[in-house]
Amino acid sequence: MHGPASSGWLLVALCAAAGAYCLLRMRSGAGEQRSAAGGEALMGFGMAAMAVPAAVYTPPSWAWPLYAAVFGAAAVRALWAARAGAHHLHHLVGAAAMVYMSVVMAGSPAHLHGRGGSGIPLLTGALLLYFAGYVLLTGVRLVPVAAVAGSGARGGSGGWGDRPELARACRLSMGIAMVAMLLTL
Repeated sequence: MHGPASSGWLLVALCAAAGAYCLLRMRSGAGEQRSAAGGEALMGFGMAAMAVPAAVYTPPSWAWPLYAAVFGAAAVRALWAARAGAHHLHHLVGAAAMVYMSVVMAGSPAHLHGRGGSGIPLLTGALLLYFAGYVLLTGVRLVPVAAVAGSGARGGSGGWGDRPELARACRLSMGIAMVAMLLTL
């Protein structure tokens, strides 16, 4: 995950912006959207923290198990919530991927971060295929979104929290970031 500094900072900015937007979406009037946005905000900020270039900041050895524990708890919550909807299965896969990356980073020496060669190639490849497919599918779904008259004034968030096309763009950007992070694993 700690590859070249310029791409690392771009990932940090992208994921932090997505996490911030997801926090804004948590102000929505719809309970299901608030729940999904909370998980996505956690993913966005967690991915931003993991993408900080190693040349700037190398996390202490205890940080990776902490990441694994936090995202393990998020995976359990997503598994519980998956009873109600299929979108939570994506949150489960995302949280499990974050746990996997945390465990791999905890087990690899600091000088190898971002140089590949760590992790289980078959599992990394399966996660890459999943997220690449997710990115393509989400991108296709984003194209035909038409604005619905009067859909932006709910929830007290000035309309930004209830825009479906922005939520999809946020998910798309986090999916792209996940592919980039898995490629550097």
